[in-house]
Amino acid sequence: MVSIKSNEEIELMKHSGHINYLCHKLLEKNLRPGITTKELEDIARKFMEENDCYSSTIGYEGYPGYLCISVNDEVVHGIPSGRKLKNGDIVSLDISIIYKGYHSDSAATYPVGTINEKKAYLIEHTKNALYEGIKEVKDGATLGDIGHAIESYAHKHHLGVVRELCGHGIGNELHEDPDIPNYGKPHTGMILKEGMTIAIEPMLNLGSRNVCMLDDDWTIVTEDGKPSAHFEHTVLVKKDGYEILTGE
Repeated sequence: MVSIKSNEEIELMKHSGHINYLCHKLLEKNLRPGITTKELEDIARKFMEENDCYSSTIGYEGYPGYLCISVNDEVVHGIPSGRKLKNGDIVSLDISIIYKGYHSDSAATYPVGTINEKKAYLIEHTKNALYEGIKEVKDGATLGDIGHAIESYAHKHHLGVVRELCGHGIGNELHEDPDIPNYGKPHTGMILKEGMTIAIEPMLNLGSRNVCMLDDDWTIVTEDGKPSAHFEHTVLVKKDGYEILTGE
Protein backbone atom coordinates (compact mmCIF):
# COMPACT_ATOMS: atom_id res chain seq x y z
CA MET A 1 0.00 0.00 0.00
CA VAL A 2 1.35 3.42 -0.97
CA SER A 3 1.35 6.02 1.81
CA ILE A 4 1.08 9.80 1.59
CA LYS A 5 3.30 11.39 4.22
CA SER A 6 2.16 14.08 6.64
CA ASN A 7 4.18 17.27 7.14
CA GLU A 8 5.51 15.84 10.43
CA GLU A 9 6.61 12.62 8.75
CA ILE A 10 8.30 14.56 5.96
CA GLU A 11 10.27 16.63 8.49
CA LEU A 12 11.51 13.46 10.20
CA MET A 13 12.54 12.02 6.83
CA LYS A 14 14.32 15.26 5.94
CA HIS A 15 16.38 15.02 9.11
CA SER A 16 17.17 11.36 8.45
CA GLY A 17 18.15 12.30 4.89
CA HIS A 18 20.43 15.11 6.04
CA ILE A 19 22.31 12.79 8.42
CA ASN A 20 22.54 10.29 5.54
CA TYR A 21 24.10 12.98 3.33
CA LEU A 22 26.60 13.92 6.04
CA CYS A 23 27.50 10.25 6.53
CA HIS A 24 28.30 9.97 2.82
CA LYS A 25 30.55 13.01 3.02
CA LEU A 26 32.37 11.61 6.06
CA LEU A 27 32.99 8.25 4.40
CA GLU A 28 34.09 9.90 1.17
CA LYS A 29 36.78 11.78 3.13
CA ASN A 30 38.03 8.47 4.54
CA LEU A 31 38.20 6.60 1.24
CA ARG A 32 41.78 5.71 0.44
CA PRO A 33 43.82 2.72 -0.69
CA GLY A 34 44.42 0.37 2.25
CA ILE A 35 41.30 1.11 4.28
CA THR A 36 39.05 -1.91 4.84
CA THR A 37 35.33 -1.95 4.17
CA LYS A 38 34.82 -2.94 7.84
CA GLU A 39 36.68 0.21 8.94
CA LEU A 40 34.32 2.28 6.78
CA GLU A 41 31.36 0.51 8.37
CA ASP A 42 32.69 1.30 11.85
CA ILE A 43 33.01 5.00 10.96
CA ALA A 44 29.43 5.05 9.67
CA ARG A 45 28.00 3.22 12.71
CA LYS A 46 29.69 5.61 15.14
CA PHE A 47 28.50 8.65 13.18
CA MET A 48 24.90 7.38 13.10
CA GLU A 49 24.90 6.74 16.84
CA GLU A 50 26.37 10.18 17.58
CA ASN A 51 23.45 11.69 15.68
CA ASP A 52 20.68 9.65 17.36
CA CYS A 53 20.21 7.57 14.21
CA TYR A 54 20.49 3.87 13.50
CA SER A 55 21.21 1.67 10.53
CA SER A 56 18.18 0.41 8.60
CA THR A 57 20.12 -2.54 7.19
CA ILE A 58 21.66 -4.30 10.20
CA GLY A 59 19.53 -7.41 10.72
CA TYR A 60 17.19 -6.54 7.83
CA GLU A 61 16.09 -9.97 6.60
CA GLY A 62 19.31 -11.22 8.19
CA TYR A 63 21.69 -8.75 6.53
CA PRO A 64 24.84 -8.53 8.73
CA GLY A 65 26.10 -5.00 7.95
CA TYR A 66 25.41 -1.43 9.03
CA LEU A 67 25.68 -0.37 5.39
CA CYS A 68 26.26 -2.01 2.01
CA ILE A 69 29.71 -1.60 0.46
CA SER A 70 30.14 -2.94 -3.07
CA VAL A 71 33.46 -2.88 -4.94
CA ASN A 72 34.12 -2.93 -8.71
CA ASP A 73 31.93 -5.69 -10.23
CA GLU A 74 29.76 -5.89 -7.11
CA VAL A 75 26.44 -4.22 -7.95
CA VAL A 76 24.81 -4.02 -4.51
CA HIS A 77 24.63 -5.60 -1.04
CA GLY A 78 28.36 -6.12 -0.55
CA ILE A 79 29.01 -7.04 3.09
CA PRO A 80 31.66 -5.03 5.03
CA SER A 81 34.71 -7.16 5.83
CA GLY A 82 38.49 -7.07 6.18
CA ARG A 83 38.84 -6.47 2.44
CA LYS A 84 41.25 -3.61 1.73
CA LEU A 85 40.40 -1.12 -0.97
CA LYS A 86 43.04 -0.66 -3.66
CA ASN A 87 44.07 2.23 -5.87
CA GLY A 88 41.90 2.09 -8.98
CA ASP A 89 38.88 0.48 -7.30
CA ILE A 90 35.43 1.99 -7.40
CA VAL A 91 33.25 1.52 -4.33
CA SER A 92 29.50 1.96 -3.94
CA LEU A 93 28.31 3.06 -0.49
CA ASP A 94 24.61 2.38 0.11
CA ILE A 95 23.54 4.04 3.37
CA SER A 96 20.12 3.54 4.97
CA ILE A 97 19.33 5.41 8.20
CA ILE A 98 16.44 5.48 10.70
CA TYR A 99 15.63 8.62 12.68
CA LYS A 100 12.68 8.44 15.10
CA GLY A 101 11.16 5.61 13.08
CA TYR A 102 11.63 7.10 9.62
CA HIS A 103 14.08 5.93 6.99
CA SER A 104 16.29 7.54 4.35
CA ASP A 105 18.18 5.65 1.66
CA SER A 106 21.02 6.98 -0.47
CA ALA A 107 23.84 5.48 -2.53
CA ALA A 108 26.80 6.78 -4.49
CA THR A 109 29.81 5.26 -6.22
CA TYR A 110 33.24 6.75 -5.50
CA PRO A 111 36.75 6.38 -6.94
CA VAL A 112 39.55 5.03 -4.74
CA GLY A 113 42.75 6.83 -5.65
CA THR A 114 43.17 7.13 -9.43
CA ILE A 115 40.72 5.21 -11.60
CA ASN A 116 40.74 4.50 -15.32
CA GLU A 117 38.65 6.38 -17.90
CA LYS A 118 36.09 3.60 -18.30
CA LYS A 119 35.29 3.52 -14.59
CA ALA A 120 35.12 7.33 -14.49
CA TYR A 121 32.72 7.23 -17.45
CA LEU A 122 30.54 4.66 -15.68
CA ILE A 123 30.35 6.74 -12.49
CA GLU A 124 29.58 9.98 -14.33
CA HIS A 125 26.78 8.58 -16.43
CA THR A 126 25.18 6.46 -13.71
CA LYS A 127 24.94 9.60 -11.57
CA ASN A 128 23.51 11.52 -14.51
CA ALA A 129 20.96 8.75 -15.13
CA LEU A 130 19.71 9.12 -11.54
CA TYR A 131 19.05 12.82 -12.06
CA GLU A 132 17.38 12.16 -15.40
CA GLY A 133 14.92 9.95 -13.53
CA ILE A 134 14.46 12.42 -10.67
CA LYS A 135 13.66 15.23 -13.13
CA GLU A 136 10.49 13.34 -14.11
CA VAL A 137 9.11 13.36 -10.56
CA LYS A 138 5.99 15.44 -9.85
CA ASP A 139 2.35 14.96 -8.94
CA GLY A 140 0.65 13.25 -11.90
CA ALA A 141 3.81 11.72 -13.43
CA THR A 142 4.07 7.94 -13.72
CA LEU A 143 6.61 5.36 -12.68
CA GLY A 144 7.08 4.59 -16.37
CA ASP A 145 8.22 8.19 -16.93
CA ILE A 146 11.01 7.72 -14.37
CA GLY A 147 12.11 4.32 -15.65
CA HIS A 148 12.06 5.41 -19.28
CA ALA A 149 14.23 8.46 -18.56
CA ILE A 150 16.83 6.35 -16.76
CA GLU A 151 16.84 3.56 -19.33
CA SER A 152 17.01 5.93 -22.31
CA TYR A 153 19.96 7.82 -20.85
CA ALA A 154 21.79 4.59 -19.95
CA HIS A 155 21.33 3.05 -23.39
CA LYS A 156 22.40 6.29 -25.08
CA HIS A 157 25.68 5.90 -23.19
CA HIS A 158 25.96 2.15 -23.88
CA LEU A 159 25.51 1.02 -20.27
CA GLY A 160 23.67 -2.08 -19.10
CA VAL A 161 20.56 -1.47 -16.95
CA VAL A 162 20.14 -3.99 -14.13
CA ARG A 163 16.50 -5.14 -14.17
CA GLU A 164 16.43 -7.58 -11.27
CA LEU A 165 16.76 -4.74 -8.72
CA CYS A 166 14.82 -1.51 -8.44
CA GLY A 167 13.92 1.53 -6.38
CA HIS A 168 11.07 1.60 -3.90
CA GLY A 169 8.76 3.58 -1.70
CA ILE A 170 10.18 4.55 1.68
CA GLY A 171 8.95 5.99 4.98
CA ASN A 172 8.45 4.24 8.30
CA GLU A 173 9.59 1.12 6.47
CA LEU A 174 12.80 0.90 4.46
CA HIS A 175 11.04 -0.75 1.54
CA GLU A 176 7.46 0.28 0.86
CA ASP A 177 5.25 0.20 -2.23
CA PRO A 178 5.69 0.95 -5.06
CA ASP A 179 8.61 -0.76 -6.77
CA ILE A 180 10.38 1.69 -9.10
CA PRO A 181 12.09 -0.04 -12.06
CA ASN A 182 14.95 1.63 -13.92
CA TYR A 183 13.25 0.92 -17.23
CA GLY A 184 9.77 1.46 -18.63
CA LYS A 185 7.46 3.26 -21.03
CA PRO A 186 6.32 6.86 -20.63
CA HIS A 187 2.82 7.47 -19.23
CA THR A 188 2.50 3.92 -17.88
CA GLY A 189 2.45 2.48 -14.38
CA MET A 190 1.39 4.01 -11.08
CA ILE A 191 0.63 7.73 -11.01
CA LEU A 192 2.68 9.69 -8.48
CA LYS A 193 0.84 11.75 -5.87
CA GLU A 194 1.99 14.74 -3.85
CA GLY A 195 3.35 13.60 -0.48
CA MET A 196 4.72 10.25 -1.67
CA THR A 197 8.36 9.52 -0.75
CA ILE A 198 10.36 7.26 -3.04
CA ALA A 199 13.92 6.01 -3.45
CA ILE A 200 15.16 6.10 -7.04
CA GLU A 201 18.32 4.06 -7.65
CA PRO A 202 19.77 3.16 -11.04
CA MET A 203 22.35 0.38 -11.08
CA LEU A 204 24.25 0.46 -14.35
CA ASN A 205 26.94 -1.86 -15.69
CA LEU A 206 29.89 -1.18 -17.97
CA GLY A 207 29.08 -4.44 -19.74
CA SER A 208 25.86 -6.44 -20.04
CA ARG A 209 22.92 -5.99 -17.68
CA ASN A 210 23.10 -9.58 -16.41
CA VAL A 211 23.86 -10.22 -12.73
CA CYS A 212 24.17 -13.13 -10.33
CA MET A 213 24.41 -13.68 -6.56
CA LEU A 214 27.48 -14.83 -4.65
CA ASP A 215 27.47 -17.70 -2.17
CA ASP A 216 26.97 -15.31 0.76
CA ASP A 217 23.34 -14.98 -0.45
CA TRP A 218 23.61 -11.17 -0.46
CA THR A 219 26.26 -9.77 -2.79
CA ILE A 220 25.04 -9.22 -6.36
CA VAL A 221 27.78 -9.10 -9.02
CA THR A 222 27.89 -8.56 -12.77
CA GLU A 223 27.83 -11.82 -14.70
CA ASP A 224 30.63 -10.70 -17.03
CA GLY A 225 32.85 -9.37 -14.22
CA LYS A 226 32.78 -5.79 -15.53
CA PRO A 227 32.33 -2.84 -13.14
CA SER A 228 28.97 -1.59 -11.92
CA ALA A 229 27.89 1.73 -10.37
CA HIS A 230 24.96 2.65 -8.13
CA PHE A 231 23.43 6.02 -7.29
CA GLU A 232 20.33 6.67 -5.19
CA HIS A 233 18.37 9.48 -3.56
CA THR A 234 15.27 9.57 -1.39
CA VAL A 235 12.83 11.97 -3.06
CA LEU A 236 9.61 13.71 -2.01
CA VAL A 237 6.91 14.08 -4.67
CA LYS A 238 5.62 17.68 -4.77
CA LYS A 239 2.78 19.28 -6.70
CA ASP A 240 5.01 20.80 -9.35
CA GLY A 241 8.18 18.76 -8.97
CA TYR A 242 10.29 17.12 -6.29
CA GLU A 243 12.57 17.61 -3.33
CA ILE A 244 15.67 15.49 -2.73
CA LEU A 245 15.68 14.51 0.95
CA THR A 246 19.15 12.96 0.98
CA GLY A 247 20.94 16.01 -0.41
CA GLU A 248 22.65 18.90 1.33
